[in-house]
Amino acid sequence: MRIFFGYIRVSTAKQGEKGVSLQEQREAILRYASHNGLEITAWFEERETAAKRGRPVFNQMLKLLRRGKAEGVVLHKIDRGARNLKDWADLVDLNDQGFEVHLAHESLDMRSRGGRLSADIQAVVAADYIRNLREETRKGFYGRLKQGLYPLPAPLGYLDRGKGKAKEPDPAKAPLVRKAFELYATRQYNLDSLVEELHRLGLRNRRGGKTRRNGLSTLLNNTFYIGLIRLTRTGESFPGIHPPLVTKSLFDRVQAILAGRTNARVQKHDFLFRRLLRCKLCGETLIGERQKGHHYYRCHTRDCPTTGVREEVVDHGIEECLAPLSFSEEERIYFTAKIEAMRGDWKDQREDERKALNLRLSQLQDRLNRLTDAFLDGAIDRSIFNDRQTALLIDRKGLEENLATLTDQGRSLPDRLAEFLELAGSAWLSYKTAIPEEKRDLLKIVTSNRALEVKKLELELSIPFSEVANRAKTPYGDPHRDIPRTWDVLLQKILTWFTTNTLTLPGRGCSDT
Repeated sequence: MRIFFGYIRVSTAKQGEKGVSLQEQREAILRYASHNGLEITAWFEERETAAKRGRPVFNQMLKLLRRGKAEGVVLHKIDRGARNLKDWADLVDLNDQGFEVHLAHESLDMRSRGGRLSADIQAVVAADYIRNLREETRKGFYGRLKQGLYPLPAPLGYLDRGKGKAKEPDPAKAPLVRKAFELYATRQYNLDSLVEELHRLGLRNRRGGKTRRNGLSTLLNNTFYIGLIRLTRTGESFPGIHPPLVTKSLFDRVQAILAGRTNARVQKHDFLFRRLLRCKLCGETLIGERQKGHHYYRCHTRDCPTTGVREEVVDHGIEECLAPLSFSEEERIYFTAKIEAMRGDWKDQREDERKALNLRLSQLQDRLNRLTDAFLDGAIDRSIFNDRQTALLIDRKGLEENLATLTDQGRSLPDRLAEFLELAGSAWLSYKTAIPEEKRDLLKIVTSNRALEVKKLELELSIPFSEVANRAKTPYGDPHRDIPRTWDVLLQKILTWFTTNTLTLPGRGCSDT
């Protein structure tokens, strides 16, 4: 009996575990060997595609053959041994060296010229089949992407709904993924502390374990959560039709924090005004300290004349700073009537805004088309095309979000003005009754400068809150005869500010510009 190796292969591990192909190949090779007086002394079983080189079991078998451990190899079919011409050339080279290559399924004599020619033709056909299959798979893959579908496993927070269907938010995990962005945007967490907090809240990875630091970093950088599909390997981007989990503004804020490494340090004591006060002379942040049962905020710069201030003094100064924001009953009635009148005219203004946004979207689409044409004409290379395309798609996502806010259910400019006046008018009372964390959030919105010079505390209201506080100091016309004119000018100043700026309102995130 002549000694031979037997080589059997399937393309994937799943086929090897659940299919019967390996067993059928083995039985066919054994029948062939018995009929031709060959003894199979070793089996080489592989569960990997033969479309590319680098199969470890196949290479090991070739190495042993070259060492003379067997007289040749028996394959089930040509495409079981090689679907690329380089591996087929290795088999042919062994045959030329005197080793025998037998094919159990095809009656081809590899020692004859005609048998070799037929085998070479079948090897070329097998290689072409793989090239065509790869091309068709690529077409289908990119076809799905152009439809806005993601033909890969759903990222954390989404569920797969089958072929040809968009990913859907996971009812259990989607809120936690959104919470991850919101918590990181507060700058109160770094990646390590956020991993622990999300684990405590119940977020788990695909295997049911704790989300790791690198996995969380990948999640926070994934544009899929704002509705944009980006292929990491090629850098290409495609607009998706799946529901986004976070807004572009929140995503951009998280990216800025990730890039700037501006995570907050873990605090040993929960000081009310931590990182909110600075020294006017040296510009350094005042450090909170606890001394004799009281909290102090001190400047630690050497030779700086500013010493420190007691927390109760700061608290009292803030109350005095917020007091002028309160409105009289007469003012409330007047502002309410004005806002109601503005709501009547808002529909036409909103339509003008919608047309302007649609025009910008159309212009952006033209830029995308020109960019694509330039790439197809060879004017720019793929890396530049991918970078510019991604930037334009992200800009388009922002415009689409702004357009969505102009629906009938969206918050109009009069609505935002009403919310602002409500916040400003109740700021003093809200501060008095708020818990420490709510006080901190309110101060970040309402004040722009909180400084200590030697022992003098200086507090400044941010715009447009300062306009409200100073409304009685800059009357228009005689204050006793033309008070409404002063109020009208105040409303106009606030509206003008709103058209070019963004204001964060407690519990609502960033308001629309």
